[in-house]
Amino acid sequence: MRILGLSAYYHDSAAALIDDGRIVAAAQEERFTRVKHDSNYPHHAIEYCLAQAGMSMAEIDHIVFYDKPFLKFERLLETYLAFAPKGFRSFRMAIPVWLREKLFQKSLLIDELKINAPDVKWEQKLLFSEHHLSHAASAFFPSPFDEAVVLTMDGVGEWATTSVAIGRGNQLDVIKEIHFPHSLGLLYSAFTYYCGFKVNSGEYKLMGLAPYGNPTYRQTILDHLIDLKPDGSFRLNMRYFDYCTGLTMTNRRFHKLFGMKPRSADQPLTQAYMDIAASIQSVLEEAVLRLTRALAKETGMRNLCLAGGVALNCVANGKILRDGAFEKLWIQPASGDAGGALGAALAAYHLNQKQPRSASGTDQMFGSYLGPEFSQSEIEVALTEAGAAFEVIGDEQLYTQTADALADGNAIGWFQGRMEFGPRALGNCSIIADPRNAAMQKQLNLKVKFRESFRPFAPSILREEVAQWFELDADSPYMLLVADVAPQHRIAMTPEQEALFGLEKLNLPRSSIPAVTHVDYSARVQTVHEDTNPRYHALLKAFQARTGCPLLVNTSFNVRGEPIVCTPQDAFRCFMGNDIDVLVVGNCWLSKTAQNPALKQDYQNAFVED
Repeated sequence: MRILGLSAYYHDSAAALIDDGRIVAAAQEERFTRVKHDSNYPHHAIEYCLAQAGMSMAEIDHIVFYDKPFLKFERLLETYLAFAPKGFRSFRMAIPVWLREKLFQKSLLIDELKINAPDVKWEQKLLFSEHHLSHAASAFFPSPFDEAVVLTMDGVGEWATTSVAIGRGNQLDVIKEIHFPHSLGLLYSAFTYYCGFKVNSGEYKLMGLAPYGNPTYRQTILDHLIDLKPDGSFRLNMRYFDYCTGLTMTNRRFHKLFGMKPRSADQPLTQAYMDIAASIQSVLEEAVLRLTRALAKETGMRNLCLAGGVALNCVANGKILRDGAFEKLWIQPASGDAGGALGAALAAYHLNQKQPRSASGTDQMFGSYLGPEFSQSEIEVALTEAGAAFEVIGDEQLYTQTADALADGNAIGWFQGRMEFGPRALGNCSIIADPRNAAMQKQLNLKVKFRESFRPFAPSILREEVAQWFELDADSPYMLLVADVAPQHRIAMTPEQEALFGLEKLNLPRSSIPAVTHVDYSARVQTVHEDTNPRYHALLKAFQARTGCPLLVNTSFNVRGEPIVCTPQDAFRCFMGNDIDVLVVGNCWLSKTAQNPALKQDYQNAFVED
């Protein structure tokens, strides 16, 4: 049975294809269109999934959309009626879009599907899942667990903002929910907005900023903004928020509470905003820990799965694991709305079609390497057409030569195998570097990624070595757990250094791997496994043989404002437009110094114009 799951029309459109319960392909539309968080119908992602499976649209048994538009429309109406006449302006702006497009999404979807297969009776094949059920299915069914508690936390689906499901075999039952407007995701997004970052995409910046501050406003948040119960249930004080009725996340009462207006994106980050970030991160962690502790006690179950946008908060995830209320933790790597496409397909297969689940005890996401890949011949043709100068070398030389270049201080674009599904680059579409280089964080942020200097970088490490370098001895293949650097690798701070504030801490090496050590000695760890990514594993082994260090800096292969690269042409364009020194695509080796200077200038000018 072949089922295609879709997410679209909000943000992060995606398509995912399963065949008899096995995940065949999944990809976000943004990677193909080069439009960050593209929300349009995922034409290109669907085309890729079908090509990967070698089938046509007419051969699909069911199409499943990841949420139910009528229920969302119901929420819009009921929210307006609850607050009326306040909020009429935002209601007036939203209602024409709903009446013109979103309320009739079934018809829109059928029209799109008929473009590819006009003779198919799509009315009989089109299904709709609920938003949080899609998230929960994406977390439980690919997990290695036969049974688990599934906790979904995000901004809002149709009504649910936080939900709990119990998964057993091929069954998944939602047992409790917290409803809009009370939402941990929207609470965190309100502070994202307040600190000058973009809602729905800048939340990870807020998380990265938090260690530079002190949680001085934590009690203020708990006293005024959220009524957090011992079991983790909560209600927000809507007198301080504007997202139900206005066009912004916060209001004047919120701003007065903290004594300052929302920061604009071009304003400097002061210590106060860093303290705000630290405070909301602390409150979020407390809420999540109360939830997970209560669920473990209530259910007696030992396994926990996480999904929804809040599950991308890897600092909170690391604390859940270390807390020990649950013995094992598995997090869907595409936890946001893109992953809803996969969850919708799996929910339809197991719940609607009542098909059995493979109880293999293994991770069925296959490292999340579910996107397009290119053969060596396709790579060579693409690079030649782009005007690239390259040499083709064998695998062993590739690993040793790349390891040598990394040890010499070069930033390298590494484009190999199938593209990752989800927001994280996991060693196939990555920019990599030497973590021992104290200047590397600043160099990568400012000259390669063109982004804020405070942003931390993640380490990729051989799974068999992780316990020697971090306070972690568990699988973390999706870069969704934060752990502290092991004490033997840390550099102690002097009293004068400890007294520094904010970004003054940025340039102080805190360990023997300073490029991946955050100011609080933490790191967002990716464990690399030979069975899921043998090429990246081999490179790490070569770097270890060369330097004694079994880890690398790993950041996504893109620049600020762009999606992760998807094709050899994208990789070459990015390589030529910034200060990456070397590009490795398949077995093709490209040095920046060997490229045509005029071509290099053209690409750099294009980046400036963008």
